[in-house]
Amino acid sequence: MLGAMKRIFRYDWDAIAGIVAAFAAIVMHFLHIGESDLLLMIAVVLIALLFIRDLRREERAEKISDSLRDTAGGVKDILGRLTPADAVLVGPQHIRRIMEEFARRARNEMIWFHVCPLMFRRQELFDALLKPAIDNPAVTSIQFILDLSDREAWEAEVLPKILRCTGKQKVRETRWTTISGGVSAIVADIDRDGETECLLSFWGEPFMARTPSHKVPRYIFHVQHHSELVGRILEVVRGHRLAAEGGGR
Repeated sequence: MLGAMKRIFRYDWDAIAGIVAAFAAIVMHFLHIGESDLLLMIAVVLIALLFIRDLRREERAEKISDSLRDTAGGVKDILGRLTPADAVLVGPQHIRRIMEEFARRARNEMIWFHVCPLMFRRQELFDALLKPAIDNPAVTSIQFILDLSDREAWEAEVLPKILRCTGKQKVRETRWTTISGGVSAIVADIDRDGETECLLSFWGEPFMARTPSHKVPRYIFHVQHHSELVGRILEVVRGHRLAAEGGGR
């Protein structure tokens, strides 16, 4: 019953009344019942009804427009007050996808700092994580800065795979140094804007998972370009890079 009443109230009664009046006027005209003055009056009333209805619609449209403007202003104000996250935590289920996307979106020089060479032991992971960067035409060079203790693993597990890639020439000679910190980072300019971002991870639990042969990242932080942390990471990388260049290869 209530639903039927709601449907009745949604009807445009102004239009219904106008249609009924017009139909009555036509019938009266053909039956020669009404005088011409009466028919003229009905026509004037119909025009008045249409005019009133248009005025109501215009008023409703103005109210809706004002409401939309207020809503848009409120949303814009809320968005302006929101502070974007400096870093996004990426869990085990999404690490591979995020790293692949990062490699494909990278531009200019890409730096791989203190990563574990053994994570590229499997050809499948090499093809998913490093090869997209090598094949990416927007990446002009790839620089690895690694700890001296990883040199044997690098030469045995990673270098042969790189040499089989078409874009092997963009992978620069690895910089070897002593890295005491437990931080690992992949740094690159991202997309056309060229804003620098990085994928940051830490050695040890709970950020690194241990397998029988090597360690793999379990959680990483995708550090956004507006974060001050990007500048600090670049300083750390630059310091170790200079140390590696000063100490020889």
